Amino acid sequence: MNYSIAFGWIDYDVSHAPEWDRAQIHRLARHLGYHLVWPDERSVLRVADQARNARADLMILPAPDHLSPLELNAVMDVADVETVVPRLSFARWAFAKVSP
Repeated sequence: MNYSIAFGWIDYDVSHAPEWDRAQIHRLARHLGYHLVWPDERSVLRVADQARNARADLMILPAPDHLSPLELNAVMDVADVETVVPRLSFARWAFAKVSP
C-alpha cells in the first residue's frame, strides 16, 4: 500500500500539553488519510530538512506558533503545512519552470 506521509511537529518549548497536541496531530493525519511520522528526537537537522528526509508531503503542527516564520518558509519549500488549532492550511511554494 502506498501512503502519503505527514510529518508531525511539536515545539515542546511552546506546547502547554504535548500529549494532547500529539493526539490531535494523530487525529488530523488519520482524518486526512496520511501516514504520520515523527522526527528523530536526537536529530540536529532543521525541521525542513527532517521533513524532506522523511519524504513528507505534509507537516502537521498543533498551532502556527510551533514554527517561526523563517522555519515555516523553509518547510513550505518541501511540504504543505496544516495546523490543528486554528484549522489552517498552507500550500507549499509552487515554482514555475523557466525555459532557457
